[in-house]
This record gives sequence, structure tokens and C-alpha cells, in this order.
Amino acid sequence: MAKRKSRNWIILLVIVGVAGALTYAFWPKPISVDFGLVERAHMIVTIDEDAKTRVKDVYTVSTPVAGRLQRVEVEPGAMVIGGTSIIASMLPTNPAALDVRTREQALAAVKAAEAALQLAVAEHNRAIADKDLSDLDLQRSKQLFEKEVVSRAAYDRAKSVARSADAALDTAVAAISMREADLANARAQLIGFNDQGNPSVSRGAASIPLRAPVSGRVLRVMQESETTLPAGAPVLEIGDTSNGMEILVELLSSDAVKVQIDDRVIVDNWGGQNQLGGIVTRIDPWGFTKYSALGVEEQRVGAVIEFTDPWQKRQSLGHGYRVEVKIVVWEDQNALVVPSSALFREANEWAVFTVQDGKASKRNVEIGQNNGLQAQVLDGLSEAETIILYPGANLVEGAAVEQRFVQ
Repeated sequence: MAKRKSRNWIILLVIVGVAGALTYAFWPKPISVDFGLVERAHMIVTIDEDAKTRVKDVYTVSTPVAGRLQRVEVEPGAMVIGGTSIIASMLPTNPAALDVRTREQALAAVKAAEAALQLAVAEHNRAIADKDLSDLDLQRSKQLFEKEVVSRAAYDRAKSVARSADAALDTAVAAISMREADLANARAQLIGFNDQGNPSVSRGAASIPLRAPVSGRVLRVMQESETTLPAGAPVLEIGDTSNGMEILVELLSSDAVKVQIDDRVIVDNWGGQNQLGGIVTRIDPWGFTKYSALGVEEQRVGAVIEFTDPWQKRQSLGHGYRVEVKIVVWEDQNALVVPSSALFREANEWAVFTVQDGKASKRNVEIGQNNGLQAQVLDGLSEAETIILYPGANLVEGAAVEQRFVQ
């Protein structure tokens, strides 16, 4: 009898143990989740874009006349003084090389000019002879008129002939000057590229200095080597990087309508250790089409940002450097915020899971601004409430939860 009772107790204990084990195995366990808090914090909403720096007023130094630019000795980054520093110099243009036909034509023109000069000299000699004869005739007519041998009319004709002879002589002198000029012009047509003895093509010709129009730094040199350039060709650019720096950013047109003049800007990832400050000074009224790196057509709008920090904090920045800008379009120093990762959509409304007595409780909330990391809570939550981050599909109303600890 005693053995039978012991066996029954053993069987009962085994049954109870198996039932307990099955109950423990299938009993619902708390879901491990990440907890977060509803808190008051400084919250900003920004529009983030890549941008580049530029000098506000860039002065391009160009060639004033056509000529041969000598090698530019200044280098990018060099400091120059406006109106004083000579940044380049020019020489007159070398004459073109003459082909056979052009040279023969020029030689023929020289011979014709020489012949015309000889003719002018001959005409001059004849004019001298006519003048000498007219002077003698005038002198004789005067003497005879005083003796009343010839009439006054004859004396007046002698004076007229003398004046005509004087005018003819002056004309002959002027003709010689004209023919000499024509000869010089014809000989100038013979000057070729290889005529190194000519002053206009020699190295000793007077150079034309190009002076810096403003004080600043040389930004870049477009033409460094010696070459022949037409008038108006750009040589180098000068700008003031200390006082005239600004930022040019291209915004999506949908973002540009949210930006206002004087909005605060945070300049980040420019290479320095600290962030820089700035303000929006201009938003262009004209948009343009631009393709992104993925080939997507975008409508962009240019905006200009000025630095608010002193130059000493950003003196390593130059013209055309890449920076990242964050334009602050909304800001609240004491906003009730919740991590954006706690929000999910339900029936066109925002909702979160709060933690009450170790269980998840779903609650609809009204959200204001959202910057992707934080969301402004307008209604539905109170400060210091515990919420669940990254709610999964297995999380339902009333589910037991526990905080996940990351090792």
C-alpha cells in the first residue's frame, strides 16, 4: 500500500512539473524595446544643401590693346595693391610673316613711291626756277613803273605772276612731304616677322604695364605663358578674400519658398573645427533647371549667404571652396519634442506607444514641426512620459514590454 502511494505521488509530481514547464514555455514574454522620453529641448528645422564660397567682387584683368603678353610672374594667392602693383606687361604685336606675293607687291609699292618722290622733287625744282624768274620780272616791272615806262596793269600782272610762283613752290614742298610719307608707308609694308632690327619687334620695345585695379589677392591666372592676345582677352582675376567672401547655394524651388531674407544659417563641414554663422541676404527670383547626379530633373533657385563670423575664424577659406549650409527656417528654444523614430502613422494620424505599468499603450498625437530627428508635440503627450522607439509590427495595445539593454 505504501509503495502504491509513493508511486502516485511521484506520478503527480511529474505531471505537475511537466505542466509547469509547458506553462513557462508558452507563457507570453515581455517584448524587448527601446525606451525614450518626451522632453523640452531646443529644436530647429533646417534646409540642408551643399554650397560653395565665392568672392563677391571679382575683377578680371584683360588686355587693353592687342599685343604680345609677356610671361606673367605673379602667382595665385599673391597680394597686390590697387593702382600700384604691376601684374603683367605687354609689347606691340609682331608683324605678320610676308609671303612671296605680298613681299613683291610691297617692293613694287616702294618703287612707285620712290618714283613719285623723284617727280615731286623735279616739280619742286621747276617751281623754284619759276619763282626766281617771277621775282626778277617783278623787280624790273617795279623799276619801269616808277619811271613811268610801263603801265600799272603790267606792274599788277607781274605781282600776280610772282604770287602764283610762290604758291606753286609751296605746293611742290607739300607734295614732297606727301611722297616721303607714302614712301615710308610702302617701306613699312616690307617689315616682316624676322626683321629683328626694327624697334617695334625688338625685345627692347617699350612695354605697356598692366596694374592691379584693386587691392586684394590674385585668385587665378588664366594666361601665364608669353603669347599674342587680342584686345579684351582675360589674363588673371583679383579679389578680396578677407572682406568680400560670400556663399552661393542652389536650393530646390520647393525649399526656396520657405526661406526668408535674414534667416540664420549654420555653415558646417567646411574643414574647420567649429561651425560658422551666416545670414541669407538674397534669394533670386529666377529659377533654372538642373539635373542631379542620378539624372533627376530639378528646379533650382540661387541664394546668397553672407558670413557673420569675423574673417579670422575662416581665413583659410578661399574662392570656390565647398561647404555645407543649414538654413534655419523654424526654431524654438523650449519645444516639447519627441524622437521622430517613435512616431508611426495610423488612419492618417500620428501615433506613439507609451509605457504604462510595463505595458504598451497606443496614443494619437498632434505633431507640428519635424526635422527628421525630433518632432514637435502640440497635443497628446506630456513632458517626462516614457515612449517606445522604433515600434515593430508585433507591438500591439496592452503588450508587455521591457527595456532592451545593449551590451
